[in-house]
Amino acid sequence: MNILKFITAGSVDDGKSTLIGRLLYDTNSILDDQLEAIQKANRKNNDGTVDLAILTDGLKAEREQGITIDVAYKYFQTEKRKFIIADAPGHIQYTRNMVTGASNSDLIIILVDARKGVIEQTKRHSFLSKLLSLKKVLVCINKMDMVDFEQAVYENIKADYLKLAENLNLEDVDFIPVSALKGDNIVTASDRMPWYEGTSLLEYLENIEFPEDKSQAWRFPVQWVIRPQTDDLHDYRGYAGRVLGEGLKVGEEALVLPSGVRTTVKAIEFNQEHIDSAESGKSVIIHLADDIDISRGDFIVNAAHPALTERNFEANISWFDNKPLDTNQVYLLQNHTHITKIKIQEVLFKYDVNTQEQLFDSEIKLNDIGKVFVKAANEVVFDLHKEHAENSRAIIIDPRTNITVGALMIEDVA
Repeated sequence: MNILKFITAGSVDDGKSTLIGRLLYDTNSILDDQLEAIQKANRKNNDGTVDLAILTDGLKAEREQGITIDVAYKYFQTEKRKFIIADAPGHIQYTRNMVTGASNSDLIIILVDARKGVIEQTKRHSFLSKLLSLKKVLVCINKMDMVDFEQAVYENIKADYLKLAENLNLEDVDFIPVSALKGDNIVTASDRMPWYEGTSLLEYLENIEFPEDKSQAWRFPVQWVIRPQTDDLHDYRGYAGRVLGEGLKVGEEALVLPSGVRTTVKAIEFNQEHIDSAESGKSVIIHLADDIDISRGDFIVNAAHPALTERNFEANISWFDNKPLDTNQVYLLQNHTHITKIKIQEVLFKYDVNTQEQLFDSEIKLNDIGKVFVKAANEVVFDLHKEHAENSRAIIIDPRTNITVGALMIEDVA
């Protein structure tokens, strides 16, 4: 059973948490104690029904204000697949939370209030979806019950969003009209929108597939070196990690970075059994034909299509800290398990995420997104974002506080 990771995004009160709550409730994915807790919370909708948004609003402040502040993760499954859901805040000041949740997602559900249509936050989240190279955008036009389930409202919003998608070069966009509050088109098709001939949201999520990108050659960031040195496993030497990209198989020629030593994949282990190959996302142990000095933080990659190893590069940055980015400060860059010192030497420009324009402003503050020039103390192993998005991302840490202050998506070598 494969796993679909998706995030919901939209403006405040567009119904993101209610939509997730409805999915969980109508698929019988709520535990008895959870159901009892939301009933005791005594937060009701206008029609007297239990407010399902409480299922994802875990913080006290969220429950008091009826808003989402932090990213809430929920898990459920059907007979067809498992799901990991991230409910992202709608407020502009929580853009960093949305970026964090979206970085691990395959698909984004952007909610649009049928009464308001495409607004600034819709544009903001759509731009971030493009920036993070999410595989699919699903626009759920919510609160159709508030506009009498009118087809014309749905079609007008769909047309407006398609114009936005064209401007952003978003190529893979789908639309579903829903009412999260009433359950229309969430788990089952709604008989109040007979003009809509598509699937329900759950059916869509159960059946969406993403074709393998064969152009993304495999990468293997080493998380741990396994060397038991017991009598039974005296010569055992394995490297544990998670596969990124396609094509890892026994007999494959490999390159260890940053050292540049060549070798061959001798064996692959999964759950104490030997397998011939491992697909992207699978956590395995690999064995190499040669004894090489490899440590946590090194990369084992496809020798025919190796990753880049550079000290200077340009990257898009999303800033998480209340203190502005300091170009005089030494930060730590963590790329998978590899950590090195860096200086962000220059801010090239900032993005206006509402208009997608480039602003030539040298100060990067909380929730800002811009493009910067980075200089690292040691070689960084990465791919460009346009070629292998998952291996282009890294986090920035302030060594004085050990707080994650930003995220990078590497765009080009300098």
